[in-house]
This record gives sequence, structure tokens and C-alpha cells, in this order.
Amino acid sequence: MVLTDNNAKRKFKKVAVLLGGISSEREVSIRSGKAVATALAGEGYEVAEIDVVRHFTHLASRQICIDSSFYPLGSCTMKYNPKVNERTASLEGFTNLHPLQPEDTCQGALRIMYELGNYLAEIGGMDSVTLQPAAGALGELCGIMMIKAYHISRGDSARRVILVPDSAHGTNPATAAMAGFQIKKVPSNDRGTVDIAELENALGDDVAGMMLTNPNTLGIFESDVETICRLVHEAGGLMYGDGANMNAVLGKYRPGDVGFDAMHFNLHKTFSTPHGGGGPGSGPVGVKSHLEPFLPAPVVIKNEDTYTLDYNRPQSIGRLHSFYGNFLVMVRAYTYIRSLGPEGLRQVAESAVVNANYLMAKLREVYEVPYDHFCMHEFVASASEHKKLGVRALDIAKRLLDMGFHAPTVYFPLIVEEALMIEPTETESKETLDEFISAMLQIDREARESPDILKTAPHNMPVSRVDETTAARRPNLAWSGE
Repeated sequence: MVLTDNNAKRKFKKVAVLLGGISSEREVSIRSGKAVATALAGEGYEVAEIDVVRHFTHLASRQICIDSSFYPLGSCTMKYNPKVNERTASLEGFTNLHPLQPEDTCQGALRIMYELGNYLAEIGGMDSVTLQPAAGALGELCGIMMIKAYHISRGDSARRVILVPDSAHGTNPATAAMAGFQIKKVPSNDRGTVDIAELENALGDDVAGMMLTNPNTLGIFESDVETICRLVHEAGGLMYGDGANMNAVLGKYRPGDVGFDAMHFNLHKTFSTPHGGGGPGSGPVGVKSHLEPFLPAPVVIKNEDTYTLDYNRPQSIGRLHSFYGNFLVMVRAYTYIRSLGPEGLRQVAESAVVNANYLMAKLREVYEVPYDHFCMHEFVASASEHKKLGVRALDIAKRLLDMGFHAPTVYFPLIVEEALMIEPTETESKETLDEFISAMLQIDREARESPDILKTAPHNMPVSRVDETTAARRPNLAWSGE
């Protein structure tokens, strides 16, 4: 089917854009037929169901996801999530609930929320939990707002500084700034952990608290964590735990036991909900008893055998999310925790740590590892030596796409030059890890023998190199049809 009329060609071009970047008139015709193109271009033709199904199935096949590819996206814990958790969350009794229906008609949902909060409190060593925050970053804001409210309630409003390690997630300083705090950065030592001497120099009467991720973003456990918590507490501050990396320590270490006053859990990373894709997240926050009065309202409470929502919380920081949080994410996390149990959760952490150390041991001979000692669930390699050959971390990431793997996180954390942040998670087999190792070793050889292959990668994806700087600074968010 060939188009010769110029108007028809323009319509096909519009349709190609509308349907997701189909590259040619011929592909439009083959994939969807002229009827699909002309109908979507406004000609009024009906479209056969099979043409539409084939077209969108073809588009779906272009996606990289955890169900189709290894996804070692450091710091994001892109692990496989059991489908039974999806089926549980799709049960009619959950999906047909309305947040405004009477409490006596949704006792099962309230029970799940109540019990999930108790499970998370036990896992984190906390006393109480709010399920409201819709993501880790909102959880951070919730925790920092409660710390602020705590100091104000004690008449200590002069504490305006939050300490943040130089290896922290970017959301940490952003969150503290949103809550009205000033940020003071604490440098890392040569092991990649918090420099205790620098921390002591940063502490003072103006410090409200410190935000700390443990294990940190280098994949290293902060072995001085008890000392850090003690020093901050002695200075009058509180400790906030970024729980993004809890996947490494489930059942092994509880932040509340070593001195953290508040922390968030990423249900969409550690506890089963698929991460990414713009879907709903959930970042519940656990607190010690001295912060419990400031939890967002409402909180699910239990009176004998009845569950209810408690709004009578005069010191609450208020509501952070419409209604009570992203409920179906909670159902998935509840199912995940109940399915695995304490021993299963410990095995998650053990397998994640073993997998990460296996990859690091196999790759450290050809990729520099700046902090080269035992890691937890992830590690950070560097392409700084490859940069001398004209190959950068971005080139390596793009080439991995050709080999059937999603790329690891690149250029983060910022304290590592040409960073490649790799997290295999606990769900990948040794065979998959070995395939990834082979791909990384091949890329190293290509960097030395034929670097242009890397600089022009990917070669077999629907889209090759794009101008990422222009896309970020001047995004074109409106479809003009031209």
C-alpha cells in the first residue's frame, strides 16, 4: 500500500506521531493498515479491532520492563514482584471500595492498614506508622515536618539546619528545603561513609536533625551509625532514616534499634509494588513514641474487634494525601510480607547482598570500584578509566540496551566520577548475572578495540541517541500534528 497523494502522506505523518513514532508510511500500513491511519487522522473510518490490538501490542513490545529484561537500576530496587500480589490487589472487595463509605462496611481494608502498619513498625524498630505518604519523597517530607513540629512543641524553634551526607539521595536536601530548613552537607571519608570528625564540626544548637540512608547510596553500610545517632541526639537533634535501601537489611537490622527517630519505607521498592512507570507509590513513615503525636491524621486504630479512623489528633501535622494513602499498594505489601514471613524477608536481604557482591567481584578487574570493599545490595563502579579512551558511562549504558539489559543508574552518586550504580536485587538467577557480566566484559573490550560502537549505541532499539539536554531544558509537551 503506497501513498502518492501529498495530503495523505501528511495524514500518515500525523498518525505516525500519534501512534508513537512509527518510522515510515510502509510501517504504518503494515502494522495497522490504511484504515487505522485514516481513522485516527480524522477521516471517520472504522478500525478493525485486530488492527488496533496488533498496533498497540507492537508498541508494548518496544518497552523494557522487569518482566522482559534484567533491570539493575541502582538505588531503585527494580526487582521482580510476585504476580500473586497483583492478583490479591485486584480482588473485587478491594478494587470496589470507596474511601468515603462507612467504616463498618470496610473493616477488612482497615484491618489490613492496621496490621500492615504494625508489621512495618516491627521491621523498622519503630512504635507507630502512618501509611498516608504516596512515595518515598513525600515520606521524607512527612518525617521532617514531624521533626520540625517536635522542636516547635518544645519551644526550640531556633533549630533551622538539617545535616545531609554528600552521598545522599537528591530528595533529602530538597525535602529539608521544602520544609523550611537550611542544608549543611557532611563529607564522606575514604571508606564512603560519614566522616565522624566532619559531623562533629557540623553539629550545633541550630541543628534540628540529620537525614541518613543506611546502607548508603554507595551500597555501603554505615558501620558508625550508632555513634552518628548518639552525636546528633547529644546535640539536641533527631535522626531521620531514608529507608530506600531497606531491601538490603530486612530482618537483619532495625533502624529504630540504633537511634533513628523516624524513617520511611518504600512499599514500591522493598515490598512488592512494581517501581516506576508513573504508577502509584507508597512511602509509609515509622516513628518512635515521642513523634507519634505529630503523625498525619487520620490514623487507623483498633477498639476491641473494631477498626476505626482516628481524626482526634490535636498535634498532627495535618493531611499529606487525599484520604488514607494508596490502598492497593498497601494490599500488595501486606500480601508480600505475609507470604514471606520473617525468615523469607531475611532471605531477601541475604540474596540481594550475595548477588551484589558477586557482580562486584566479577567486574572489579575491568571497571574501577572506588570504594572497593564488602558492599550490601548495590555497588558503584566507575568508567573513569574508560573515559580516557573516549568512552563514558552513558555510552556503556546505551550499549547495554543493545544486549538486552536495562542500563544501571549513571552519574549518581555525584561523589563518584562516571558512576555506574548497579543493583541486581535478590530475584535474579546466577545465570542472568553471568550474562550481564559477559555483556559488561564485552563492552570493556569494545571500548579498547572499537569505541565508536559504544559512542553510537544503541543500534537496534526503536530510538537511538537523543538530545537529552535539549529534551530536559526545552521539552516539547504539545502535539501539533506537524
